Amino acid sequence: MLNFSKIRTYPIRQRQNKFSLERMIRPESYSVSPVSNMSTLADHVVAAKKAGAKVLVMMGGAVVKEGCGALLIDLMKKGYIDHISGNGSVSIHDFEIALIGETSEHVPNGLKDGSFGMAEETGSMMNQAILNAAADGLGYGYGIARMIDQEALPHREDSVLWNAYKLGIPATIHVAIGGDIIHQHPLCDGAALGATSFHDFEIITETISEMAKGVVLNIGSAVIMPEVFLKALTIARNLGCDVSGFTTANFDFIDMYRPRTRVLQWPEALGGVGIDIRGDHKQTVPALHHGICTHPQFADLS
Repeated sequence: MLNFSKIRTYPIRQRQNKFSLERMIRPESYSVSPVSNMSTLADHVVAAKKAGAKVLVMMGGAVVKEGCGALLIDLMKKGYIDHISGNGSVSIHDFEIALIGETSEHVPNGLKDGSFGMAEETGSMMNQAILNAAADGLGYGYGIARMIDQEALPHREDSVLWNAYKLGIPATIHVAIGGDIIHQHPLCDGAALGATSFHDFEIITETISEMAKGVVLNIGSAVIMPEVFLKALTIARNLGCDVSGFTTANFDFIDMYRPRTRVLQWPEALGGVGIDIRGDHKQTVPALHHGICTHPQFADLS
């Protein structure tokens, strides 16, 4: 077995990044392009909130590293997102934005010398937060957000996880061990990852058990979140929870089997409504924000 304790890291300030806060899409200044089916989805979201139902957002890391986080934060603050969730890359990009206001390294360059994903602060600070969360019986998402708060990271106002933490909204992270750069760090502990991410699975299952007449949005997660959703929905129905009449939507560039079946077709077969949203996140997420906030029945629920 290789000795992971000998893995070499480097200071994150030495890394060149593809995203910086100058590219963040802000709710007060963005352009909107027409997106097919978006007005229908906005109708469902606003109707769900008027009926007191929940809206769950699941996402992949590209949503954060392409600058859509501020729009999701604004929707959380306005009361239109009740639970935010994502895969491990969501937490990494979100943490790095909070720490340095930048994220998204150039992968091929780092593969040449084994430096890809080896930024010291990302690995050490996030893994320590996960270890602390596991020791306290907390979830992964909460643990990272709590650390961002305790360390008073300079750009925390642009962190999706930190804003959820401050608003009291569940923020859950669902990982595949070995799939994220922080799993390369010597401080990484598989038991802590498992305990905290499983706790988050319990939390998202609770939310889905209360999803009757609500809306589930999957924005850019091709594998992890569709599978987590499917298993959580199964548990909820197995335990006799009323999960009926809800709407799902899948946002992605192309048609992909897992999101199409897990998020759209199979829930539709249970009597729900599935809405396919196709396009670049930099277009579809602003269109979602605009569709909700300019809806004739929109009201700030904060």
